[in-house]
Amino acid sequence: MDGILPDLITLRGWAGRTRVLIFRRTLLQKASSLLTLLSSFSSDSSPREPRGLRDHLEVLLVDVQMPASKEIYNWYIALVAAMCMVLYGYDASVFNAAQGSENWLEWFDLDSKNDAYLIGLVNTAYTIGAIVSGFFLGGPVADYFGRRWGMGLGCFISIIATFIQAFAPRHNIGAFIGGRVLIGLGQGLALTAGPIYIGEVSLPEVRGRVMTFWQTFYSVGSFIAYWIAYASNIYRNRLGNWDWRIVVIFQILVPLIIVILLPWQPESPRWWIKRHNNIEEARKALRRIRETDQDVEDEILSIREAIKYENEAISGSYKALFKDPSIRKRLGLACVINVGQQLSGQGTLNSYSSAIYKKIWTSSETINLINALNATFGILFTLNALWTADRYGRRWLLIVGALGMAACMLIVPIVGLTTPDVIAADGSTTKTQPVGIAIVFVLFLFILFYKPSWGATVWMWTSEVFSMNVRAQAVGMCSQMQNVANTIFQQFFPIFLANEGLKCLFFFFATNILLAVFVFFFIPETKQVSLEEMDALFGGQNHVEKGGQMLGASDAQHTEPGGDPGGDATAHEENAKEISPV
Repeated sequence: MDGILPDLITLRGWAGRTRVLIFRRTLLQKASSLLTLLSSFSSDSSPREPRGLRDHLEVLLVDVQMPASKEIYNWYIALVAAMCMVLYGYDASVFNAAQGSENWLEWFDLDSKNDAYLIGLVNTAYTIGAIVSGFFLGGPVADYFGRRWGMGLGCFISIIATFIQAFAPRHNIGAFIGGRVLIGLGQGLALTAGPIYIGEVSLPEVRGRVMTFWQTFYSVGSFIAYWIAYASNIYRNRLGNWDWRIVVIFQILVPLIIVILLPWQPESPRWWIKRHNNIEEARKALRRIRETDQDVEDEILSIREAIKYENEAISGSYKALFKDPSIRKRLGLACVINVGQQLSGQGTLNSYSSAIYKKIWTSSETINLINALNATFGILFTLNALWTADRYGRRWLLIVGALGMAACMLIVPIVGLTTPDVIAADGSTTKTQPVGIAIVFVLFLFILFYKPSWGATVWMWTSEVFSMNVRAQAVGMCSQMQNVANTIFQQFFPIFLANEGLKCLFFFFATNILLAVFVFFFIPETKQVSLEEMDALFGGQNHVEKGGQMLGASDAQHTEPGGDPGGDATAHEENAKEISPV
């Protein structure tokens, strides 16, 4: 047993290199490794075996237990950032609830038919604020002040804007519109910084699963808004003007929680190094979210190497988005899939689901209930990305999702056009209840395909493909392409729906087929690729290798904490085989 303790010291020296491989394995494999180690001890007849066995087991148990708390903390800080998406999901649904309230219309002297343009302007006001903020403010704020400040400032503005909307003076629709513009500005800041923060603090192996909650929380926001609206609608006679105020004012809850929690979270270590070249603060941040000092030092060196190369080769200005061919390619691809997300049909269902359901059902309470159930199932459907994004990859999800959505958008109009109409007393046409249930079921199936794919994966892919120097600007611009596409398309869709009825859904069938083809030929897989090495996928340089040459480091992946770059990787791998069977 004299040789066991030195072997153990060797293990401690290179554990950082193999730790991820060990702890991303199944519990069964971990147990197998432990049994193999125990059997090797039991075959040794040395009288010092008990102490040696105890020494080994203590270290082994520490190795097994430490990642659990760090992994939980990683999930926690990512989920706090992902809560920014609750703002987006809530706001996408809250205005539909407000404009459906007779009390809201009366408070601002509006008529749903005669003032349709003005009501549409109220809805567009949010988009204008979000586009301006996402394109021109979100990136600079996240880069200059930090990712946490970007999220916090966006949430603070959203809180102020919510009060302005909820307590806008009677007959003063301008104040309500101003609040909508402000909340768009706030969300533009938060929705730029949030996914960047998540991407920069998460490990490559789990980044896809963590980013899944970004889209999940959009569904949570819709869920809260629709159910509050449903309850307020039931008690509208008792609540009076508070039936719409309650729906609006609940927007304060989530941004307030985020503002309270953010100061206790670590800032992005990549931002510390990029903005201030503050290695010590980056090290402190990484020690809170990584398993070992070895992991911390490896990641710091990789970040430094990538940033060193990017500072030499890539400008951090908006011009760099268009000058560098590799970045320009990524920008174009990300813009296409973000526009495609809205043209898949989901954006239209969010805004005009009630109008579509009115062609099937007549009861407003039934329609509100369907919308609320839709939001509820949306949460469950999005969680499918937890086990698919890092297992099957981003491309697989996008292709399968687009084909599934295309099938749904083909079935719904065919069913609607081939079944008889029911003439209501007022002369309007609806469908029989069995046909209505069938159509709603297929539209729910559409959500099942959309949520984990074009819902979660588009945000995931966009937040991880850009270089550090331009990541904030690029993510802000690309994510706001969703609002640009949605705003333009929504100007035409109401007329399209009024003239063509359910036949308009054939457009989304064709769009989703084209999106699947586009992803197949042009979108590369980013599963488990580190952020610093993403550029090589798009024909660019490997920033870690190039930066390592500039820094004079031989290999970023084998740096010991407090030691020299490099090391005997072969010997490390041989030792790994002895304790952890592949």
